[in-house]
Formats: sequence, structure tokens, C-alpha cells
Amino acid sequence: MAIALRKPKEIDKLRIAGGIVGSTLELLKENAKAGMRLNELDAMAEDFIRSHGAKPSFKGLYGFPSAVCTSLNEVIIHGIPSDYELQDGDVIGFDTGTEIDGYFGDAAVTVGIGEVSKEDKELIACAKDSLFYAIENIKEGMRFKELSYLLEQFILSRGYVPLRNFCGHGIGKKPHEEPEIPNYLEGNNPKAGPKIKNGMVFCLEPMICQKEAKPVILKNGWDVVSADKLRGSHYEHTVAIIGGKAEILSLPLEK
Repeated sequence: MAIALRKPKEIDKLRIAGGIVGSTLELLKENAKAGMRLNELDAMAEDFIRSHGAKPSFKGLYGFPSAVCTSLNEVIIHGIPSDYELQDGDVIGFDTGTEIDGYFGDAAVTVGIGEVSKEDKELIACAKDSLFYAIENIKEGMRFKELSYLLEQFILSRGYVPLRNFCGHGIGKKPHEEPEIPNYLEGNNPKAGPKIKNGMVFCLEPMICQKEAKPVILKNGWDVVSADKLRGSHYEHTVAIIGGKAEILSLPLEK
């Protein structure tokens, strides 16, 4: 399947969808404090998304029950919101998506609640820093496998490993499109496979494990943890290739 090349008007629509996601994540970060329940945060995010004329695209996607993935402590991705009350020292990942006018947005952040340990701060920083390092180094003409390799090497340099079997992805008129973008090199040759071109829009989302890259899906069928059962972190942005470079589409809306 071909990787879509988006026209400027389409990218503008994707920027609107992404902006609502970015603002939703800001709202979640502001309200993620000790004593707040995960399902309260999920309801708050859904109300915010709908108030901007968008739909929460995760809700019902592949059967997911909520507007936001709330991935707590050892859960790296796809956590289902519950009535759990956040506590000081927790690490929580928020991942959410929108649909508006037929176009999709998607992004994620991980934050610490109250005072978190130095180790958890470094774990969170790895996800954030690897994402922005990759975005800054994207150039038209490089291959997606080179991008995956670049992400992998950055994560390894920080002493962590990327979660296997889950990846970034294209986005547009569907929440998940071609290509798949792992956070690690598949195969031995980063110079193989499709090239990044102007007009492509995709999501990068480093998912960080401490020791073991192997994923384990918990009994609810959604929560993904590492086989090491240690805390993880996750960051994501939607980017468009414009003028040979990556532009972030999932920044918060201007107030």
C-alpha cells in the first residue's frame, strides 16, 4: 500500500485535529495530580475534545472503551482508565486522538505526579528526548528505516530499550495508515525501504522499557507492560514533512 502524500489543505485539517489533541494533553497534564481518578481525567478529556467539535477517535477504536489511554507506572501503552486515584510518585502516560472533518490527530505524553524519583525523571526524559531528537533530524529523502535506527540508537545510548512489536504509524483519513515506524531497526540495512517525502504525515512514538523489550499484554487485553515488569514511558507527536523537514502538527492550539 502506498504512503499518502497530503496536499497543503489536507495538512491544515490534520493540524486542526492535532492541535485539539495537543490542547487535550495540556489539560490532562494540568489536572493530573494526586487524588485525581483516571476515569475523571478521561471524562474531562472527552468533554474537551467534543467541545471543540471533534470526536475522541480512540473511543471504540478496535474496541477500546475510552477517549484516553492512561498508562500507569508499569503500563507502557494502551492503559484503560479506571477509578484509581493518582498518588505522589506515580508515572502516568496519556495518549489520545481526535477526528474532525474526516481527519485524525494523535499524540502522547508521560508525566510524573508530585515528586518522582530521579530514575523516573530520566525514564520520562528518554521518551521525550528521543522523540524530539528524531523530529529534528528528519530530512526528505532519508528512509523510514534510518529513522527507526536513529530512534533505537538514541534510546540505547540512554541505557534503555525500545518496546518491541509496537510502532509509530502514518495518519490521515484513518487513525492508522502506512507506514509502520518501529522504534528500532528491523533487519540489518537502514538504507532499505521507502523514503520520506514532502507531504507525508505520520506519528512517531518512542515507547521506553528499562531492561526487557518484550511486551506482555495484561488480562484486560489492552494494558501493555514490559516483560521486566518495570516502569516505562511513552511520548508521541504527529508530524508532516514540509519543505524537506518535519513540522509538528500536534502542538496545543493557540489561545
